Amino acid sequence: MSGAAMGQKYNHLTLEDRCRLRGMMEMGLPKTEIARRLGRHRSTVDRELRRNRNADGYRPDSAERRAWARKIRGSKIGRSTRLREHIEDRLAMGWSPEQIAGRMKLEKVEHAISAESIYRFVYSPEGRRARLPRQLAQRKAGRGRRRRNGRREPSIPDRTPIHQRPTKANLRSQFGHWEGDLTHFRRQRDILLTLQERRSRLTLARRLLSKDSALTARAIVDELGALPPRARRTITHDNGGEFARHRDVTERIGLRAFFCDPHSPWRRGGIENANGLLRRDLPRKTSLGDYTDDDIDAVVWNLNSTPRKCLGYRTPIEAFAANLGVALET
Repeated sequence: MSGAAMGQKYNHLTLEDRCRLRGMMEMGLPKTEIARRLGRHRSTVDRELRRNRNADGYRPDSAERRAWARKIRGSKIGRSTRLREHIEDRLAMGWSPEQIAGRMKLEKVEHAISAESIYRFVYSPEGRRARLPRQLAQRKAGRGRRRRNGRREPSIPDRTPIHQRPTKANLRSQFGHWEGDLTHFRRQRDILLTLQERRSRLTLARRLLSKDSALTARAIVDELGALPPRARRTITHDNGGEFARHRDVTERIGLRAFFCDPHSPWRRGGIENANGLLRRDLPRKTSLGDYTDDDIDAVVWNLNSTPRKCLGYRTPIEAFAANLGVALET
């Protein structure tokens, strides 16, 4: 076998390859020389021109679209309108390709596909026309450490540091350990109390009228007080003064509070992640006065009914119910 033959490739052409092919055609190079310079077999060039040349000649952008269309039509997604609509619906709900594929596998869907296949569909010309790339969840956008503008952290009476939190809470190996935070919006009075159970990743949210510590404590009691004791063991906060009345919560429902080191929100990664996901539907510029409590509940429900890779593609609602020993209606 000759050295040239050994360097030849049979895999598909890229858009860059197609642009080079067009340039060499305009130079008048023979197909054999074009194939050699591309490092492809002559048959690859012949097939490319046969399939993708039209009345206007050979155009790289048009050839790329045709190639993608054939690939999609030949895939499970391309052959099934129902599957394609299912993927588009889940993307619109904020699911990632990994979540869609993982959930289909968990539910033993007949035509389950891989996350990679979904990504190919999303970035195909058909997917781009439907603006699917925009719908991919950008989970890391807009997040980072909070700044306190140089101000001292409020003093928390009887503060217990996170280093003393039970190991089972740290490892997420035991149910009933929570994280809490306040999420702020456009106006000073636009505040949500957000809570997340560490093991199941279930998130709760409740509108607050102010950052008053007594009001915050009552809201935590109202949200978690109806749960059995094994479902409300501890809660971890940052050092905001809104959580200064944590002793009130402990006395009412037995929920022990722990506090992160100053300027260390990543020690409560679950609630920070949940807040980031909530902001996809409720950005910081949102005026909560434009939303009813039912509207907010719908946003939280969507978050809790989205499958998570860390839960084996179960949803937080399913994981929470399983830990409670409650059967969900199907």
